[in-house]
Amino acid sequence: MSGRTRFDRLAKVYEDLAATPFRRHLEMPSVFAALGDVRGSAVLDLGCGAGDYARALARRGATKVVGHDRSLGMIEHARGRERTAPLGIRYITDELRADLHHAFDVVLSVYVMPYATTRDELAGICASAAWLLRRGGLFVTLPIHPDFPYDEPDYYRHYGFRMYSGDRPADGSPVTLELLCGGHQESVTARYWSHEALAGALSDTGFTELAFPPFQVTPAGVREQGPDFWDGYLTRPHATIIAARSHGA
Repeated sequence: MSGRTRFDRLAKVYEDLAATPFRRHLEMPSVFAALGDVRGSAVLDLGCGAGDYARALARRGATKVVGHDRSLGMIEHARGRERTAPLGIRYITDELRADLHHAFDVVLSVYVMPYATTRDELAGICASAAWLLRRGGLFVTLPIHPDFPYDEPDYYRHYGFRMYSGDRPADGSPVTLELLCGGHQESVTARYWSHEALAGALSDTGFTELAFPPFQVTPAGVREQGPDFWDGYLTRPHATIIAARSHGA
């Protein structure tokens, strides 16, 4: 169910994060490489937040872009950006309606799986993506990397965030994420899921051809920050990219 959530006040933080070197030169280019050519595609951004990926997808030629988020604050912020600089994006926060069933070639879901608190919720996210996708459609999602350095809180600090868990995490364990950029310091609680749990949730909801595309840095990012800046993340990423195909009915 949609409504006011703890993420409502984070919309501007998320928008500012999109301007950091980490997002501009590593995360977003890596996600777009996993998505491939979206020109002419219908795409739904599941958990769209402030609308950064939705706007980028529209600029990349997707002919239909819908952003969905359960946070009214995030959706209101994204709609405000759309009014200021229209790209033809539709933002929704209601329950997924029947007209969206099998209506999309691509579903993108960035950092949504980490907010599933149970295996049933994890499977529910995957089931929603499968319900939205046409047969053979592409689902790209970013959960927490199963091998992230859980006991090194400052490992990712110079990428704009801290992330840690007090003990070695197990499926469903809480992970603290601190967002640090542009003067912001906000903390949210995410959840850890093992490779087996993630792969199981996807396969149980009709996804096959699971792939794990690598993160990559743009040449501009290397020139701007130097290769050493990126080595720590590329060696031990905090997230993993999963791409899978829907073969449901």
